[in-house]
Amino acid sequence: MAAPVASPAPRLLRTILGVDPSLRGTGYGVIRTGKPQAIVLAQGTIACPKDWERSRCLARISQALRDVVREHQPDVCVVEGLFFAQNLKTAIIMGEARGAAMAVIAEAGLDIYEIATRKVKLAIVGYGAAQKLAVAKMVQRMLSLAELPAPDAADALALALTHAQEHSRFSLNTPKKI
Repeated sequence: MAAPVASPAPRLLRTILGVDPSLRGTGYGVIRTGKPQAIVLAQGTIACPKDWERSRCLARISQALRDVVREHQPDVCVVEGLFFAQNLKTAIIMGEARGAAMAVIAEAGLDIYEIATRKVKLAIVGYGAAQKLAVAKMVQRMLSLAELPAPDAADALALALTHAQEHSRFSLNTPKKI
Protein backbone atom coordinates (compact mmCIF):
# COMPACT_ATOMS: atom_id res chain seq x y z
CA MET A 1 0.00 0.00 0.00
CA ALA A 2 1.44 3.34 -1.08
CA ALA A 3 1.77 6.14 1.43
CA PRO A 4 -0.61 9.05 0.88
CA VAL A 5 0.90 12.02 -0.89
CA ALA A 6 0.85 15.18 1.19
CA SER A 7 -0.65 18.15 -0.56
CA PRO A 8 1.33 21.36 -0.43
CA ALA A 9 0.41 23.80 2.33
CA PRO A 10 -1.89 26.57 1.11
CA ARG A 11 -0.23 29.92 0.57
CA LEU A 12 -1.25 32.43 3.19
CA LEU A 13 -0.90 35.42 0.91
CA ARG A 14 -2.27 35.30 -2.61
CA THR A 15 -2.87 38.05 -5.10
CA ILE A 16 -6.12 37.55 -6.99
CA LEU A 17 -7.29 39.47 -10.06
CA GLY A 18 -11.05 39.62 -10.59
CA VAL A 19 -12.39 40.66 -14.01
CA ASP A 20 -15.98 41.55 -14.90
CA PRO A 21 -15.80 41.85 -18.70
CA SER A 22 -17.96 44.18 -20.74
CA LEU A 23 -17.27 46.08 -23.94
CA ARG A 24 -18.04 49.54 -22.53
CA GLY A 25 -17.06 49.01 -18.88
CA THR A 26 -14.78 46.13 -17.90
CA GLY A 27 -14.34 46.06 -14.14
CA TYR A 28 -11.17 44.82 -12.49
CA GLY A 29 -10.09 44.36 -8.91
CA VAL A 30 -6.87 43.07 -7.41
CA ILE A 31 -6.84 41.85 -3.81
CA ARG A 32 -4.22 40.28 -1.58
CA THR A 33 -5.60 37.71 0.82
CA GLY A 34 -4.43 37.61 4.40
CA LYS A 35 -5.30 37.96 8.02
CA PRO A 36 -7.41 39.54 9.36
CA GLN A 37 -8.87 40.39 5.94
CA ALA A 38 -8.03 40.84 2.28
CA ILE A 39 -6.75 44.21 1.10
CA VAL A 40 -7.33 45.97 -2.20
CA LEU A 41 -4.25 46.60 -4.32
CA ALA A 42 -6.11 48.08 -7.30
CA GLN A 43 -9.61 48.50 -8.67
CA GLY A 44 -11.24 50.30 -11.53
CA THR A 45 -13.27 50.29 -14.69
CA ILE A 46 -11.83 50.17 -18.19
CA ALA A 47 -14.28 52.51 -19.86
CA CYS A 48 -14.77 52.86 -23.59
CA PRO A 49 -16.97 55.60 -25.09
CA LYS A 50 -20.04 54.56 -27.06
CA ASP A 51 -18.67 56.07 -30.27
CA TRP A 52 -15.57 53.82 -30.26
CA GLU A 53 -15.51 50.85 -32.63
CA ARG A 54 -15.58 47.43 -30.96
CA SER A 55 -12.04 46.68 -32.12
CA ARG A 56 -10.73 49.81 -30.40
CA CYS A 57 -12.54 48.86 -27.16
CA LEU A 58 -11.10 45.34 -27.28
CA ALA A 59 -7.59 46.74 -27.73
CA ARG A 60 -8.15 49.13 -24.80
CA ILE A 61 -9.36 46.28 -22.55
CA SER A 62 -6.35 44.16 -23.50
CA GLN A 63 -3.80 46.92 -22.92
CA ALA A 64 -5.29 48.05 -19.61
CA LEU A 65 -5.40 44.51 -18.22
CA ARG A 66 -1.86 43.88 -19.46
CA ASP A 67 -0.77 46.93 -17.42
CA VAL A 68 -2.65 45.72 -14.31
CA VAL A 69 -1.07 42.25 -14.55
CA ARG A 70 2.40 43.73 -15.06
CA GLU A 71 2.06 46.08 -12.09
CA HIS A 72 0.43 43.74 -9.55
CA GLN A 73 1.70 40.29 -10.60
CA PRO A 74 -1.43 38.34 -9.59
CA ASP A 75 -1.17 34.64 -8.83
CA VAL A 76 -4.54 33.78 -10.34
CA CYS A 77 -7.47 35.36 -12.19
CA VAL A 78 -11.20 34.84 -11.83
CA VAL A 79 -13.74 36.03 -14.41
CA GLU A 80 -17.48 36.23 -14.37
CA GLY A 81 -19.07 33.07 -15.71
CA LEU A 82 -21.04 33.04 -18.92
CA PHE A 83 -24.62 34.18 -18.77
CA PHE A 84 -27.45 33.51 -21.15
CA ALA A 85 -28.37 36.68 -22.99
CA GLN A 86 -31.71 36.92 -24.72
CA ASN A 87 -30.12 39.04 -27.43
CA LEU A 88 -27.62 37.14 -29.59
CA LYS A 89 -25.78 40.30 -30.64
CA THR A 90 -25.26 41.30 -27.00
CA ALA A 91 -23.97 37.82 -26.16
CA ILE A 92 -21.46 37.96 -29.01
CA ILE A 93 -20.20 41.40 -28.01
CA MET A 94 -19.87 40.33 -24.36
CA GLY A 95 -18.02 37.21 -25.52
CA GLU A 96 -15.58 39.35 -27.47
CA ALA A 97 -14.80 41.47 -24.40
CA ARG A 98 -14.42 38.34 -22.28
CA GLY A 99 -12.14 36.80 -24.91
CA ALA A 100 -9.93 39.90 -25.05
CA ALA A 101 -9.56 39.83 -21.26
CA MET A 102 -8.93 36.08 -21.06
CA ALA A 103 -6.32 36.16 -23.84
CA VAL A 104 -4.25 38.70 -21.90
CA ILE A 105 -4.55 36.71 -18.67
CA ALA A 106 -3.63 33.44 -20.38
CA GLU A 107 -0.75 35.20 -22.15
CA ALA A 108 0.61 36.09 -18.68
CA GLY A 109 0.53 32.40 -17.72
CA LEU A 110 -2.11 32.75 -15.02
CA ASP A 111 -4.68 30.10 -14.17
CA ILE A 112 -8.16 31.40 -14.96
CA TYR A 113 -11.27 30.39 -13.05
CA GLU A 114 -14.86 31.36 -13.66
CA ILE A 115 -17.64 31.82 -11.16
CA ALA A 116 -21.31 32.29 -12.01
CA THR A 117 -22.79 35.67 -11.10
CA ARG A 118 -25.44 34.05 -8.93
CA LYS A 119 -22.81 32.17 -6.95
CA VAL A 120 -20.83 35.38 -6.37
CA LYS A 121 -23.92 37.20 -5.11
CA LEU A 122 -24.74 34.29 -2.82
CA ALA A 123 -21.20 34.22 -1.42
CA ILE A 124 -20.98 37.99 -0.88
CA VAL A 125 -24.53 39.04 0.02
CA GLY A 126 -26.15 35.73 0.95
CA TYR A 127 -28.77 36.04 -1.78
CA GLY A 128 -28.19 34.86 -5.36
CA ALA A 129 -30.46 37.49 -6.92
CA ALA A 130 -29.02 40.45 -4.99
CA GLN A 131 -28.90 43.86 -6.64
CA LYS A 132 -25.61 45.41 -7.78
CA LEU A 133 -25.80 48.03 -5.02
CA ALA A 134 -26.06 45.36 -2.32
CA VAL A 135 -22.98 43.63 -3.74
CA ALA A 136 -21.05 46.91 -3.84
CA LYS A 137 -21.97 47.73 -0.22
CA MET A 138 -20.88 44.30 1.03
CA VAL A 139 -17.62 44.52 -0.92
CA GLN A 140 -17.01 47.94 0.64
CA ARG A 141 -17.65 46.48 4.09
CA MET A 142 -15.62 43.29 3.59
CA LEU A 143 -12.60 45.21 2.30
CA SER A 144 -12.98 48.22 4.65
CA LEU A 145 -13.08 50.65 1.73
CA ALA A 146 -13.65 54.33 2.51
CA GLU A 147 -15.89 54.74 -0.54
CA LEU A 148 -18.34 52.56 -2.40
CA PRO A 149 -16.55 51.03 -5.40
CA ALA A 150 -17.92 51.68 -8.88
CA PRO A 151 -20.40 48.97 -9.95
CA ASP A 152 -18.12 47.13 -12.41
CA ALA A 153 -15.11 47.33 -10.08
CA ALA A 154 -17.30 46.10 -7.19
CA ASP A 155 -18.33 43.08 -9.24
CA ALA A 156 -14.69 42.30 -10.05
CA LEU A 157 -13.69 42.64 -6.37
CA ALA A 158 -16.62 40.39 -5.43
CA LEU A 159 -15.32 37.77 -7.88
CA ALA A 160 -11.86 37.92 -6.29
CA LEU A 161 -13.31 37.68 -2.76
CA THR A 162 -15.49 34.71 -3.73
CA HIS A 163 -12.49 32.95 -5.25
CA ALA A 164 -10.51 33.55 -2.04
CA GLN A 165 -13.36 32.04 -0.01
CA GLU A 166 -13.56 29.01 -2.30
CA HIS A 167 -9.85 28.41 -1.94
CA SER A 168 -9.85 28.66 1.82
CA ARG A 169 -8.69 25.67 3.76
CA PHE A 170 -12.27 24.68 4.58
CA SER A 171 -13.82 24.97 1.14
CA LEU A 172 -15.90 22.05 -0.10
CA ASN A 173 -16.46 23.47 -3.60
CA THR A 174 -14.12 22.92 -6.52
CA PRO A 175 -13.85 26.08 -8.61
CA LYS A 176 -14.23 25.77 -12.38
CA LYS A 177 -10.89 26.32 -14.07
CA ILE A 178 -10.97 27.45 -17.70
